[in-house]
Amino acid sequence: MRFHPKGYGGQRRSPDEVKRDGWREQGVLAVSVDDQRLTWPERELVEQLGTRLYGPRPAEDLRHG
Repeated sequence: MRFHPKGYGGQRRSPDEVKRDGWREQGVLAVSVDDQRLTWPERELVEQLGTRLYGPRPAEDLRHG
């Protein structure tokens, strides 16, 4: 009989499942500023929140170019 610690073996959760579970279980929100499911104003809000909480992103980011 093999024993696998929790999180090892079996099926790996997709990144979206991990994000959803983090939100539902811990109130943690992980959002990409480039997520195309969001509208432009929503993406701008994510950008502003990230900048306020963690500082500006590196200058080599060419999203607006």
